[in-house]
Amino acid sequence: MRVAVVGGGISGLVAAYRLRRALGETAELILVERRDRVGGILRTVEIEGEPVDLGAEAFVGRRPEIPELMRELGIEEQLVHPAGKRPLVWSEGFGHRLPERTLMGIPAAAESVAGLVDAATLAMIEAEPNRPLTWVAGGDMSVGELVRDRFGEKVVRRSVDPLLGGVYAGLADSIGVRAALPTLAAALDRGAASLTRAVSEALPPPSTTPVFGGLRDGYGVLLDALRAAADVKSEIGTAATRLARTATGWRLDPVGEVDAVILATPAPVTAELLRAVAPEAADLAAGIDLASSAVVALALPADTALPDNSGILVATGEPLRAKAFTLSSRKWPHLAARDVALVRASFGRFGDPAPLSWSDDELIAAAVEDLSTVTGLDIRPLHAVVQRWPGGLPQYAPGHTARIADLRSATADLPGLALAGSYLDGVGVPACAATGTKAAAALTAQLG
Repeated sequence: MRVAVVGGGISGLVAAYRLRRALGETAELILVERRDRVGGILRTVEIEGEPVDLGAEAFVGRRPEIPELMRELGIEEQLVHPAGKRPLVWSEGFGHRLPERTLMGIPAAAESVAGLVDAATLAMIEAEPNRPLTWVAGGDMSVGELVRDRFGEKVVRRSVDPLLGGVYAGLADSIGVRAALPTLAAALDRGAASLTRAVSEALPPPSTTPVFGGLRDGYGVLLDALRAAADVKSEIGTAATRLARTATGWRLDPVGEVDAVILATPAPVTAELLRAVAPEAADLAAGIDLASSAVVALALPADTALPDNSGILVATGEPLRAKAFTLSSRKWPHLAARDVALVRASFGRFGDPAPLSWSDDELIAAAVEDLSTVTGLDIRPLHAVVQRWPGGLPQYAPGHTARIADLRSATADLPGLALAGSYLDGVGVPACAATGTKAAAALTAQLG
């Protein structure tokens, strides 16, 4: 048995690991990764001699995939949780507490955003249940269109945009309700008479389980463990250039003939590889937009008096270049004990490619200047590292769930082929891992 996994991000590595467990040690597994390293948008580097994540640094702890995977791999001692501090939202020159009891920033009641928006907006939210709501069951629209109509522009820019910018590097107007907020769409489908009511129904019940988790020594530990457990032959720095059917399976250039293939690649790469074998599916994948971003990690003197918050999100329309700051040494207890204070500055939203064109020095200068503005401190970094993520995050636009359903239908009659990746069922690390597991299970069932 010879199986190729194209794409060495978390989706592809989980797929390879699941295939190894299902197919046994005699199967030949080949991992093809065009970059010079595995991990995709997960990357751990050393700063001042300690590991720091420059991509995702947390996962949704209330999903089981990553904690279970860590237990399987014997690295459960790496699991850590944040300190429970809340972030601020920077708006109109001030830091405001991030609203509570919201769904991705959409409030269930006016008091949630009191102090962040003006009196007229609060009155609009309070009166919203009395206004007729138009929602087509099974339909979709952008989060921005829905929230702007019901709660006003200030809720979009100051509460919703900052959170969507962190998850998708997008904006409320580039993200669809159904894909990004499925519980909200379900409440609206059931006939909720107002957005206020729908948000109240969609909010998760109170739980003592930590919302987020992380790895003490960074995602690199998980990536290394997966790669070792998968026992996969890695073709790093190698681009898959062509996919074609054969009488018994597939031919993947430059690997050669294989029995099955998992494409755990970004949507545009998936589209290119599917073009000759499934042109309809290729068109669907090619229609998924991507957002680019960049991260600047700053090591500051340990006694830097950072705010006692987990981070600072920036409302859209503010005269700052960064979209968010993670105050890592405040957010994570295991980082607070280090000899430096760590801060991550994030840049880039969908439709704004400018930060990716800046030099490293320009990005670092912008990070320092903006961090000085939002903290009121004289920021003097001891060390700075820049990580760019061109086309790193897919935009779950209105209609995305229907597009993915059509994409899966268009590839359903291609035996020995499965898809995985962040453009399918969610951009978070657990969701990506789940697509790898699903793809491996589909192939295992076919290969018998």
